[in-house]
Amino acid sequence: MVKKIQTALNRREVLKRSAAVAAVCAAGLTPFAGCGDKRKNRSAGQSVPRVVIIGVDGMDPRLSATMMDAGELPNLARLRKRGGFRPLRTSIPPQSPVAWASFINGAGPGSHGIFDFIHRHPEGQCAPFFSGAETLPPQGFWEIGEHRIQVPVWPIGHKPPATVSHRQGVPFWDYLDERGIPSTFYDLPCDYPASESKHGHHCCLSGMGTPDMLGTYGTYQYFSEDGPAEVVEEQGGRRASLSFETDTAKAAIIGPENISLKVPQPGRIDLLVHRDRRNNAAVIALPDRKVLLRAGQWSPWTKLDFRLSAPLDLPDSRVSGICRFYLQEVAPNFRLYVSPINIDPSNPAVRISAPGDFAQQISGDLGLFATTGFQEDHKALSNGIFNDDEFIAQAEAVLDERLRLLDRAVSHYDDGVLFFYFSSTDLQAHMLWWDSEKKHPTKSAAQVQRGFAQVRQLYRKLDCVVGEILGRYDSRATVIVMSDHGFANFGRQFALNAWLCQQGYLGPRDCTSIMTDVDWTRTRAYGLGINGLYVNLREREREGIVAPDEKEDLLRELTARLEAVRDVDGSRVIRHVYRADQIYSGGATALAPDLIVGYSRGYRASWATCLGGLTDQVLSDNDSAWSADHCADAGEVPGVLFCNRPIDAAAPSLVDVAPSVLAEFGVAVPPSMEGKPIFGPRGA
Repeated sequence: MVKKIQTALNRREVLKRSAAVAAVCAAGLTPFAGCGDKRKNRSAGQSVPRVVIIGVDGMDPRLSATMMDAGELPNLARLRKRGGFRPLRTSIPPQSPVAWASFINGAGPGSHGIFDFIHRHPEGQCAPFFSGAETLPPQGFWEIGEHRIQVPVWPIGHKPPATVSHRQGVPFWDYLDERGIPSTFYDLPCDYPASESKHGHHCCLSGMGTPDMLGTYGTYQYFSEDGPAEVVEEQGGRRASLSFETDTAKAAIIGPENISLKVPQPGRIDLLVHRDRRNNAAVIALPDRKVLLRAGQWSPWTKLDFRLSAPLDLPDSRVSGICRFYLQEVAPNFRLYVSPINIDPSNPAVRISAPGDFAQQISGDLGLFATTGFQEDHKALSNGIFNDDEFIAQAEAVLDERLRLLDRAVSHYDDGVLFFYFSSTDLQAHMLWWDSEKKHPTKSAAQVQRGFAQVRQLYRKLDCVVGEILGRYDSRATVIVMSDHGFANFGRQFALNAWLCQQGYLGPRDCTSIMTDVDWTRTRAYGLGINGLYVNLREREREGIVAPDEKEDLLRELTARLEAVRDVDGSRVIRHVYRADQIYSGGATALAPDLIVGYSRGYRASWATCLGGLTDQVLSDNDSAWSADHCADAGEVPGVLFCNRPIDAAAPSLVDVAPSVLAEFGVAVPPSMEGKPIFGPRGA
């Protein structure tokens, strides 16, 4: 598939017509049964419909329409011509975990309980945590020397650590599963740990939200001769210096913590780096293998086995991760990047798929592949480890790997639901999108032009993917191409907590963070996460001061004043402020913010706001390499919906996709779903 798509792009100047491009992109793949025996509850010869869903994170309807009009996306234009294109209303707020959870449930945040990337425990007076999944601490253990031994059975109350998903409600595939209808999901966002199948007809490889082996969303390790004298932990990474003696240096890769110790210590793998200046190359010598690289070269995925020591004479345990090495420079300043340590799909240390061996089946076919939810290392670009070209090269490798995975997915697909997810359109857009005539806060005009050209090239590649799918399934399946939201420039940032402080809602006036030096006795409201605002409510927050009968007036006052905020040039900063008690319904609203701030196009919450910080300025330029976003007002950044069938709904929403899929299989839409089917009868 990778070669076919590249061939199609190389010939795009000649093959302008849609039919010609479709012929170039024809797949010609042979399907066969997927994971497990999905047909065990079906009658012999019973036919099951097909629904193929391509999730393209962050694909924007405005850019898609512009490129379709210019003849650059012929396959998507074919679907538009059939009546199979609409902007897709997104979630409030339009954050990826909120949106994909809404897709999964066919209902909004009130049903699934995901309201932001970052939530807070009110009883802990903030205590922020990531919304996707949480690892619970162990309960009960025996102490032997410096070690702790988990006893999961005896005595009562002893439990090992466990990771649980915060997503609530019933995913739509459960209704298919109980009827014997197979579904297979590749890199599904907001499903870590992977949901188990109750009836054996569902398979899933977890996607966005899956951590690395350090338990983070991605922590690179970077070694250089000009590195800091002491190891520096930075947002998304770890920097260390290398000191060469006769062109050999020692280093260590830090791995997962050994939680069996009283004071948990990270595992580590010592390595030697041998530099060859003459050949502009280096050898990374691990305990069990050597990796030879030339400057500018990436290694394949490489296994790392971390030994976790055990007490007394018990055998040590080992956990396996995988990483890729990138030799950036040999001399005069040696620079080596080590990717985040991914969970090894051939021997997963935690559950990243359902059934548990699904990831191993895939690895058996493809070899090692990335498993973290965020695979394009935007933090390395933001922190200056990568330049734009290096980030793009890594992102291209991620896409190539996804395309090989798609080949595998299609070749194993027979009937039922197949879902496949692409992250590229989201993470590359965050770093490279800029579609405005206004000056970019940090990049030159040439850099802006080159970056946005890469985004457009990516759209063309994914149009060819759509051509591949249509070439195989157009007459035999309902094919849906969808995104969770669109995109917009992020040129200006709004410091919500600083504004609250200036307006007298948060104190003291010299406060720097709600995590450290806030005075809760002087704080009536605070911001946490990207779009959330919370009232410091008595009897709910640990140190709440706002009486319940004062809440209504406070919310109205905050809404009016926030919507009146203007930038120095008179631009409206906040398009709309939403009341959670008015827009959310369902039984999972306990952690909902009181207000959801919907920013105007071009604006977003400041970086400090996300974790409760305050800055001197309320409004300032966004000086990060992350210069485009979607965490604005939902009306500013709708997603896309393409289909090879006419879409009857005039204004479809994310929550309509799941009930539409159920309807394709004749499954009644359950009362828990807010969405409605969007297609008319077949043949109508």
